[in-house]
Amino acid sequence: MIYIFILLLVLVMAFSYKYAWWKPAVDWKRPRVLMYHMVRNHIDGAKFNKLRVKPAEFEKQVAWMKAEGFHFVTMQELQQNWGRHPEKTVAITFDDGYLDNLENAYPILEKYQAKATIYVVVDRHDRDWSTYKKAHHNSGELAREPKLNDEQVKWLADSGVVEIGSHTMTHANLAKLSDEECLAELTQSKQALETVTQQPVSSFAYPFGIYSGRDVDLAKQAGYSNAVTTEEGIDLEQPDFMQLQRIKISGKDSLFAVKLRLKLGKREG
Repeated sequence: MIYIFILLLVLVMAFSYKYAWWKPAVDWKRPRVLMYHMVRNHIDGAKFNKLRVKPAEFEKQVAWMKAEGFHFVTMQELQQNWGRHPEKTVAITFDDGYLDNLENAYPILEKYQAKATIYVVVDRHDRDWSTYKKAHHNSGELAREPKLNDEQVKWLADSGVVEIGSHTMTHANLAKLSDEECLAELTQSKQALETVTQQPVSSFAYPFGIYSGRDVDLAKQAGYSNAVTTEEGIDLEQPDFMQLQRIKISGKDSLFAVKLRLKLGKREG
């Protein structure tokens, strides 16, 4: 019996260490920004299933936030009203511009009256940008994922539910570009998306979360007013709007894990 008790104690301690459920919540007056990519079922043996949140799980997450009284905003609304948002304000974001954002995520967002921002790569079709970060990621897996076409991007921009932001022309690794090349990726993508949506594009996401002070300056020069990183956490009361943190939601996260992520701002353990 004593061995069973010790085993249970070890399991409880390991669970507590992994999830840190006992830690106090980060002030709910500080908005949360969530980072997603795809909302679709997993592919057996695929490398990037962490980027794929199953539709049923996404609905559980959004339904829970709605039931808990979260206030959903776009990134533009988040910036414009910073400091005046109610408690439990959340901005849902999607990177890249996958077709499932429309087919699977949008109906759920609409059902629960939730808003989101989609950061769209302009030259996104048949492009496997995973190799731009690590050359050996050459499976073509992301290239095969269907992407939104321009008409669908325009439809989403007009929906009143989705803000369209920029994710560069080619999902470039900015660290590998010259100043001129980097500025072109930033300005040309902004202009192209504004032409498609017939709306201002003021929000930006750094591809791979790879960026430097130079890239922040160039993003400002290109005309963006806010930008998100992949730095995990919850921003302070007076953030740098060009380096906003996000909470990563993985396709392998349980609802319990997502709840804790929103509470604490990052994965513990």
